[in-house]
Amino acid sequence: MNNRQLFLQHVAQTSDAPLALEIVRAEGMYMWDVNDKRYLDLIAGISVCNLGHCHPAVVKAIQEQSQKYMHLLVYGEFVQSPQVAYATRLTQHLPENLNCVYFTNSGAEAVEGAMKLAKRFTGRTEIACFNRSYHGSTQGALSILGDEYWRNAYRPLLPGIRRLTYNDFESLDTITSATAAVIAESVQAEGGVNAPQREWLHALRERCTATGALLILDEIQCGFGRNGSLWAFQQFDIVPDILLLGKALGGGMPMGAFISSREIMWSITHQPVLGHITTFGGHPVNCAAGLAAFEALLESDLISAVKEKEQLFLQQLKHPLIKAVRSLGLMIAVEFESFEVNKKVIDYCISKGVITDWFLFAAECMRIVPPLIITPEEIQQACEVILEGCSQSGKRSKEA
Repeated sequence: MNNRQLFLQHVAQTSDAPLALEIVRAEGMYMWDVNDKRYLDLIAGISVCNLGHCHPAVVKAIQEQSQKYMHLLVYGEFVQSPQVAYATRLTQHLPENLNCVYFTNSGAEAVEGAMKLAKRFTGRTEIACFNRSYHGSTQGALSILGDEYWRNAYRPLLPGIRRLTYNDFESLDTITSATAAVIAESVQAEGGVNAPQREWLHALRERCTATGALLILDEIQCGFGRNGSLWAFQQFDIVPDILLLGKALGGGMPMGAFISSREIMWSITHQPVLGHITTFGGHPVNCAAGLAAFEALLESDLISAVKEKEQLFLQQLKHPLIKAVRSLGLMIAVEFESFEVNKKVIDYCISKGVITDWFLFAAECMRIVPPLIITPEEIQQACEVILEGCSQSGKRSKEA
């Protein structure tokens, strides 16, 4: 059996039609398959590889730390310099109240930890979330995921969940003194790149403050410069009580984090002790990789170029098949009439060596979230292929 057959036979599948591309190496903006076909990556491992694949500084940090030590003990017991260094550096670039970092294995675990933290600190049990939101696939995160199609097969889920409508002012009235926390994406990603209205986000912050509910902002898919600022919430002049990070946090290695004030975070140290515990969270090699990626991002001019690159996409992505394009920085959704049309264009792009895909709650939209290192020339090439795909799809539809 070849590798593809072994993959289908022995690796658990998440769908009945995986892409099944056999990638043998990746560097910068590109991936190569077993036949040495090159692919331009427009999704960055779903917002993970902000600096592209195998950034030299990240690879070096992994090599150096792995030669010093790897796993020592469960998270939080030993002083491990990569954890300390990365937590310190992150908090230096966050508001004053976000000064205490809990590293996890993934974004979903960060969500779970934040939900527990909010309940423990407030003594309340209700969690408010938003329709068309995505926070992960574990049982707790799934309970606040914003689409019934994805939840229904796994009920019963957590009780005490209140669902609100993003950008709807009336929904905010349902946040009360019984609400432990409100969790919202700074930009709704899987909903097809829905950015919040500035006034609405301010009203959400004010309502949480008035009722004593903690505001949790999920920047797992955004953050780290993707939206044109280091953190997306900076563009709206608000500050959360808890911030969730993941994806790009590890520079390509698996990491998540929930970040709050030391006062709030201290509540999970007692009654019970070990209020949240993880074996591999904050793994020293992952922290070293993440810190190297973060330093490389801060030292570069990539964030300042995001808005200009966004405009290049917007200027070119015009075609009769494209109904709308929504974006905030290099997080872009290209909307078609249906998933069927979108899938035809996506399949064409992949056949021509351009990797893209669709959004969970907006299947009619093509995802464009490339590494921030993408060049104007690569944007031009990618858009040409997408537009060719639109034209080819349009022709096939007419012929049918």
